[in-house]
Amino acid sequence: MNENPGTTPRGRRPKGQGPDLREAILDAAEALFSRHGFYGVTVRQVAAEAGVDTALIHYYFGAKRELFDSVFARRAEILNDARQTAMEAYVAQAAGGLTVEGIIEAFIGPLIALSDTKDEGWKNYFRLVALVNNTPAWGGETMHRFFDPVVHRLVDTLKSAMPDAEIRDLYWCYQFLTGSMMLALSETGRIDQLSDGLCRSTDLEAVRARLYAYCAAGIEEVVRRRPGA
Repeated sequence: MNENPGTTPRGRRPKGQGPDLREAILDAAEALFSRHGFYGVTVRQVAAEAGVDTALIHYYFGAKRELFDSVFARRAEILNDARQTAMEAYVAQAAGGLTVEGIIEAFIGPLIALSDTKDEGWKNYFRLVALVNNTPAWGGETMHRFFDPVVHRLVDTLKSAMPDAEIRDLYWCYQFLTGSMMLALSETGRIDQLSDGLCRSTDLEAVRARLYAYCAAGIEEVVRRRPGA
């Protein structure tokens, strides 16, 4: 192991220095975790992908779980701020005329907009969130740590639009909404094959045109039926 964590062995050159090098490690880890999950990736593989020595990863991030958490946290803050801002702007603009579809658009729209930039980092991140969201051992705890405040804001805003809704029903509706949202953003190609090319998972305009209405209609119907009453 090198005594200086900033150096690399066997003539390997890092992709940057300082903050740039740290970001290169996070980008490499994000790409690998999004494809193979937490357990399918080693620190050595991340180091090879980033072009650095493993000692440098331990220097910046510690163990693999700390690296994973750093990857997860990096974009979570950006997402949370964007969704909070979008919901606040919608509430102010609606001036008491809130609709469920408008609230859902404010909540999901920033994610689709970020994915629509074609930035591969965001696409990797959304695939990673989808994986974590479906990991029984510790996925729920991870989502809780990084995303709960903005989800509570969504539920509170939905409650404002539907005062008679049962809170329990709204949390169930979020459970179903997040599954639809993250599958749509994962762009797995499943719908491409299923529809024989009629639909494309990368067609975010088609997602926009349908996802908000789909989620809103489902929420409104659950609230109308009042299964939690």
